[in-house]
Amino acid sequence: MEALLYEHLKDKKVRCNLCKHNCTIEDGKRGICGVRENREGVLNTLVYGKLIARQIDPIEKKPLFHFLPGSLSYSIATAGCNFKCLFCQNADISQMPDDNKGLIMGGSCTPEDVVASAVKANCKSISYTYTEPTVYFEFARDTAILAQKKGLKNIFVTNGYMSREALGMIQPFLDAANVDLKAYNKDFYRKMCGAKLENVKETLVDMKSSGIFVEVTTLLIPGLNDDKKEIEELAMFITDSLGPETPWHISRFHPTYKLEDRPSTPLETLVSARKTGMKCGLKYVYTGNVPGEEGESTFCYNCGKMLIERIGFYVKKNAVENGTCPHCRAHIDGVW
Repeated sequence: MEALLYEHLKDKKVRCNLCKHNCTIEDGKRGICGVRENREGVLNTLVYGKLIARQIDPIEKKPLFHFLPGSLSYSIATAGCNFKCLFCQNADISQMPDDNKGLIMGGSCTPEDVVASAVKANCKSISYTYTEPTVYFEFARDTAILAQKKGLKNIFVTNGYMSREALGMIQPFLDAANVDLKAYNKDFYRKMCGAKLENVKETLVDMKSSGIFVEVTTLLIPGLNDDKKEIEELAMFITDSLGPETPWHISRFHPTYKLEDRPSTPLETLVSARKTGMKCGLKYVYTGNVPGEEGESTFCYNCGKMLIERIGFYVKKNAVENGTCPHCRAHIDGVW
């Protein structure tokens, strides 16, 4: 299927404008994502309707804690990613084209199939997740348009590298996004992900200003992006550029993929980072990948009372009343 968002160049080359890599692709070659191929001057998407993952998740798994908490989200993905993160937790599918000599697996599916399955399962949303939704943009957008007509919300779990043109095309149908802000360090992005920090920051600001509900996630990796000063700078960026109401998830790293030599993140590092986030003015800061830790729950920033009690992805109690704290009537930001 012909891809969206590209331009023709000389000698049957094309430039892909889907994400901020803006790959120039020669005839017979693929872009960085491994799933968009130039065939005689026509850019094709190789993953339209070719789902590698399709399941029902609690929305807290995305993670989204302030967007329809306690609800179910129909979650889909294809193979491929425009990042090359050495610490990818889903590398078996995100890096499949690179790690398996171009192989792209997946079952055949239509946007209508996805929406019908989501409705049947009583999901309130569809999440485009697990890999990078930008690389299966055409399928995601077609699905999102149908989902909106059926009253479902649409969610991107993304690395934030889509182009402004792509964001403009999906924005009318995109309700929420959890964006990975993987570090506040240019070298980290270049060496660990093959990307640029500034491009992600730009997307975050663009998403927030366009009315998309945004939550941010940072996976803290010992010795790579857990410097206290860097964490403070990252938290201040969220506070100043996205707003203090933006939920920030600080997740625990476990050895995986090409970073198996790194230890898991100490709990005290996560707790310290959470405190830093709150000191920097953020109202809602969470710790992730540590089931049972206090930082999983939502507390009122004004009176300090627990409002949403979570254990892992399970919501044990939700006391938020029409977007307010029942104890002090402070406004609790989110989509309830």
